[in-house]
Amino acid sequence: MTGVAVFLWLLIIGGCSRTAYQWGWYEVLPTTLRGTDNLMFLLGGLQLTISLASVSIVISICLGLLVALPGLAANRLLRGFNRVYVETFRSVPTLVMILWVYYGLPVVFGISLGPFSAGVLALALCDSAFEAEIFRGGIQSIERGQIEAADAIGLGYIHKMRFVVLPQAIRRILPPLGNQFVYMLKMSSLVSVVGLQELTRKANELTVTVYRPLEIYTVLVLEYLLLILIVSWSVRWMENRLGSNAQVSGR
Repeated sequence: MTGVAVFLWLLIIGGCSRTAYQWGWYEVLPTTLRGTDNLMFLLGGLQLTISLASVSIVISICLGLLVALPGLAANRLLRGFNRVYVETFRSVPTLVMILWVYYGLPVVFGISLGPFSAGVLALALCDSAFEAEIFRGGIQSIERGQIEAADAIGLGYIHKMRFVVLPQAIRRILPPLGNQFVYMLKMSSLVSVVGLQELTRKANELTVTVYRPLEIYTVLVLEYLLLILIVSWSVRWMENRLGSNAQVSGR
């Protein structure tokens, strides 16, 4: 909240300074009917932004886990699949992937996706490469003795991962997973290029209508800032919660 206050203070100082720019904050102030309508129009893209990021991060986590496990296998072919997948999707810019999925899939495979579905697929594919590396590092950080103990009591691979390895790994990789969700929220703005009516697209459309880009994009910055601060607080709360549970179970 300190960062928000500093940002608003800088805006007030800038808005009151003597520059050639004619400020038009009335277009986005809730004290006027027009400003209220414009703010409601901008906030109309909030649900799509949250939905897009949430669905994409869930799919990317599942894909990342599935890709990470072959990277831990003894088989060289499985490890090779992991490296090819990770390096391929980690190297492609997210914007390029969005454009290719939206415009390329109908031509190459005859699959036509809407802006939301194309955005989810592109974001999930790009992010799953990072998720795979996060899971691989988290699983490899588990002490060897834990795995040997699970083998000693006769747990199979699936049960060993489910009951022993992954619960401990999740506690360790929660911070980077939270960072990836923040990253996903920010990258969701790129889907505006294919027409999805999320926060950034709404701001672009309103800018063309009222011709106040600085004021409107300032509101857009604040929207993303507040949204990401809430997500960051939620991730820290989950970290503390899981940490407390781990301490209690260890006593």
